[in-house]
Amino acid sequence: MCDQNQCLQVKGHLVLSMALISLEDLDGLDDDQLDDDITDNPEPMGEEDRDRLLTHWQAVASTHHVSVPPEMMAPIQEMTRNHQQREPLPFTPVSCHEKMGEVLYEERLYPAGHWACVTKGEDLYEQSISMGFMKLMRFICNENSAGRYLGMTVPVVTAVLVDGGALRKDVQTNYFLPAEFQTRPPQPSDPDVTIMYREPIRVIARTFFGSTTEETLTQQRRLLWDVLGVTADLRRDQFMVAAYENPGVAHRRNEIWFLRRDP
Repeated sequence: MCDQNQCLQVKGHLVLSMALISLEDLDGLDDDQLDDDITDNPEPMGEEDRDRLLTHWQAVASTHHVSVPPEMMAPIQEMTRNHQQREPLPFTPVSCHEKMGEVLYEERLYPAGHWACVTKGEDLYEQSISMGFMKLMRFICNENSAGRYLGMTVPVVTAVLVDGGALRKDVQTNYFLPAEFQTRPPQPSDPDVTIMYREPIRVIARTFFGSTTEETLTQQRRLLWDVLGVTADLRRDQFMVAAYENPGVAHRRNEIWFLRRDP
């Protein structure tokens, strides 16, 4: 077992990205793409800055085999201006298991609450995640009954279903509503975005580094089962994925989450 401080240290650093267009792509902006005047300036962007920002997102999108539609420009600008203001999703550490100084897995309890969810089933895993998150971006920025920017929470959680050992194409991208909106959730304008209330979830989390392709997720899922051994109290029909750095980081940190069955 590791000490509680080691288990707690990730709580303040929960930021998520997949191999997708996501909030964390904003963290990968370098001097050759965008500068601090764009990402830190609360004033409306000029045409040149908007063009540079759109070019960056289009370049990211091309690596995930998706395109950026024109209606994404306003949400992209809003996310860019607010990319340093994020509300971490709280959790309670349950246990932390290690072997020879290496953390094998952690168990955590995430709270009940309202989530905005989008399910997509494209040909590629990366396409489903990217297209789902773009819909969530529009909901977060202004396509909601509150008519305002809601604020970003991290991490965004991706739920993956398993059928006969294979990953299903329909994956669900989930955004936990900020504390301000948990009591009275704003309603989405897009019928593809659904507000769901979920009971607390208890997860087994294992860290891995690198990409999050379908092949990688299948391998990492198998490795975690090998570590845990035979156990009947974990779901085998679904798992979740979290990542902690942007797609531009070659050795980025991710996690596989297994879910405890309901008692």
